[in-house]
Amino acid sequence: MFERIRCMMAKEFIQVLRDPRMRVIIFFVPIIQLMLYGYAVSTDVKHAALVVMDFDNSVESRDFITRFPQSGYFDIIEFTTDPIRAQHLIDTSQAVMMLRLNADFGANILAGRSAEVQMLLDGSDSNTARIVADYAGSIAQRYTRERLSKIYLRLLGRDAKEPIMLETRAWFNENLESRNYYVPGIIAALVALVSLTLTSMAIVREREIGTMEQIIASPITRAEFILGKTIPFALIGYLDVILITVAGMYWFDVPMRGSLPLLFLSVTLFLLSTSGVGLLISTISSTQQQAMMSTTFFFMPWMLLSGFIFPIENMPRVVQWMTYANPLRYMLIIVRGIFLKGVGFDILWPQLLGLLALGVLTLAYAVKRFHKSLS
Repeated sequence: MFERIRCMMAKEFIQVLRDPRMRVIIFFVPIIQLMLYGYAVSTDVKHAALVVMDFDNSVESRDFITRFPQSGYFDIIEFTTDPIRAQHLIDTSQAVMMLRLNADFGANILAGRSAEVQMLLDGSDSNTARIVADYAGSIAQRYTRERLSKIYLRLLGRDAKEPIMLETRAWFNENLESRNYYVPGIIAALVALVSLTLTSMAIVREREIGTMEQIIASPITRAEFILGKTIPFALIGYLDVILITVAGMYWFDVPMRGSLPLLFLSVTLFLLSTSGVGLLISTISSTQQQAMMSTTFFFMPWMLLSGFIFPIENMPRVVQWMTYANPLRYMLIIVRGIFLKGVGFDILWPQLLGLLALGVLTLAYAVKRFHKSLS
């Protein structure tokens, strides 16, 4: 038994690694994708382009305006008093936000009255517009508190004390960097993509090159065949995990607070699911092109319904129930918990159990389907 599995594994390694292009896909493409996603996939908004319409041009208005570039979130690209010019900058996406201060801004501030400020946003990118609006609101609130404190000091001779002091402290991601959130998720996504792609072509490739008849005539059993096909790609998946984890820790400075053995245990259970689905795709596909298209059919919903991009809590209730059949959902919770929170088996066991159940079911069905294709 073990000799037949070993021979099948050796055959798979030789078949996969003898192609230089396949070696690049397996070992270098995940690193390149990690670099691209690590820098590109981010919800942080910095240096947002801002156009300013200051009809007051007073000391107070200039003081308020300078707080925006000082925050590091905004870059003022132009001052103008022409509404058509400001609208043109927004329409052509040269500016994300327009700030308009009326001619009575400074007088209202000095008199202790409310001063209206108009903020127009480019809402075509709703996520960026929402974040920019939050930044601008925080700057305005901070300016308001400082002005009220000065008025309080002038009238009563002492500083104003706010009745409620809210102090915010973020755990696990102290600087709230989206990179720390996305890079561990990219590790899970890339492992899923590589393992799913390789295993989906494992059986159909035998049909295309004409070796399936030899395998059918050989004494190898179904279980040995599946193991011989799965173990090499699992080992490649482990190697990709090591490469991507090292790059994430030492290139992107993502903290690793949890247990590495628990991470590899999770990867093992995750590979059961992805390899099972890949082998299932391979049994129902007639050509490698069909297998690649079917891989896309599975992988894209996995990404969309995993919580990697969109929070699962914001999805309709029916769709939330569907995500429980998605192995990537469980893996994302696990890798983020291990990397950022440092939690252990006592916290992550429900996700590990979910991966185990999905892996056993998909592999069992793949074996059953493979038996049908031989008969």
